[in-house]
Amino acid sequence: MVKKAAQKVETLIEALPYIRRFFGKVVVVKYGGSAVEQDDLNNSILEDITFMSLVGIHPVVVHGAGPFITKRMEAAGMEVKFVSGIRVTDKKTLEIVTEALTEVNREVVRQLSELGNEAKGFVGHNGELIRAKKKQQAVDVGFVGDILGFDTRILHSLLKSRIIPVVAPLGVGEDGQLYNLNADTVAAELARAMQAEKFVLLTNVNGIMRDVNDPDSLLSTVTVGDVEVLKEQKVIQGGMIPKVDACVHAAAGGVAKTHIINAQVMHALLVEIYTDKGIGTEIVPGKKKGKA
Repeated sequence: MVKKAAQKVETLIEALPYIRRFFGKVVVVKYGGSAVEQDDLNNSILEDITFMSLVGIHPVVVHGAGPFITKRMEAAGMEVKFVSGIRVTDKKTLEIVTEALTEVNREVVRQLSELGNEAKGFVGHNGELIRAKKKQQAVDVGFVGDILGFDTRILHSLLKSRIIPVVAPLGVGEDGQLYNLNADTVAAELARAMQAEKFVLLTNVNGIMRDVNDPDSLLSTVTVGDVEVLKEQKVIQGGMIPKVDACVHAAAGGVAKTHIINAQVMHALLVEIYTDKGIGTEIVPGKKKGKA
């Protein structure tokens, strides 16, 4: 019993310099997908965010709802189409996207409130937090947008009052039209706009690995300059590319550190931020280190 208690105290002592270092700093956390669907993982993440808030970090949460949207479209007999990783969003799809994001947003706010936080959700027209325009590309993908900017004054005001913003990836055009946005992109752009200390992208893999079948091949630190080399080496490929690109974009815009961590690890956020070793991959500004 005494030994276990001592170990807990040691963990708190290890966290102390990080608590001091990040006090008053903004941390943007993006999560969604499988973590939102699984109660235990979802609870773990929201507990971590609650802890962060209680010890002085200012968390901003960005979430998606991809699996819910796909399931609803399939249940409605609609074809799910993607072009270059972008969900084709016609009028009916936009309605489903908006409904799913609204429900997820309300649920995250509710659960954060149950944990003792004050939280405020933003979905599309709610505060018109994200300004957007229609995405222009060779293949028309419908009501999909590019981000023009954010009303960060609202967010800073909330954080000053210790209220956690919960942001859904829906933007509003000048004419009031809603646009579906990529959640990873929203989170990265928002981290830049808020000049966040950290941008943490929760996913379903451990981070960047030289060999996906070898857990010991995890790259704990990668510089922005290393990324292109790792892409050429096929270390970064497939679905990891847009996530790494989001981190690189955030780091290039002044975010001190970006992280890709596995949301399926219980309390992954706290382990990554408040321990010496961490568990995922941090992508930081800097030139390539030679052999990546």
